[in-house]
Amino acid sequence: MKTLVLTLDLVGTFVFALSGAMAASRRRLDIFGVLVLSFVAATSGGIVRDLLIGATPPAAISDWRYLVISTLAGLVIFFWYPAIGRLRNPVLIFDGAGLALFCVAGAQKALVFGLEPVMAALLGMLTGIGGGIARDVLLSNVPAVFRSDIYAVAALAGASVVVIGDALQLPTTATACAGAALCFGLRLAAIRFGWHLPTARAPENEAETDKIDQGR
Repeated sequence: MKTLVLTLDLVGTFVFALSGAMAASRRRLDIFGVLVLSFVAATSGGIVRDLLIGATPPAAISDWRYLVISTLAGLVIFFWYPAIGRLRNPVLIFDGAGLALFCVAGAQKALVFGLEPVMAALLGMLTGIGGGIARDVLLSNVPAVFRSDIYAVAALAGASVVVIGDALQLPTTATACAGAALCFGLRLAAIRFGWHLPTARAPENEAETDKIDQGR
């Protein structure tokens, strides 16, 4: 399982780095900014996961491959952004793929370190959404996980498949693929069909908003 977790982690790192670099390129950051965003998006979730389960120092800063992979992804986007940018919603596609890979890798690593099933699923979700949150915050965007899109729920669903598969003693590779496919499918379906969670109901007019603000 450790080999599978490492493989998913490295592939997820590359894909999430692509999403970070794409988002940075859209905001016209320089090459340093693109590389920083690619590394942050690719490693933030994994670093938080490793710190929470006591796997220190985190793999993202102790294994040179993470830095090399994220840098490579950043350079690919920086130099070929005009061609890649023509694709339909490339940031969302890369982000969805990274989310799928990281949520299953996070859940599996949590299980390796002996976490209970529910906590392992939640940690898998956190691993998946961490990079996207860090990327969006650095770009002054509201993180996707806090908007109405199906995002964290998709990651939790994918991680839950891994946890359930482990409880049933199913092959780890099969459950990882199934979990990643479910997460990625839910994310793309949410984008395509506009699926979203309920949002807070806004006041009917600005006057009511002012009253609420004054009453605080």
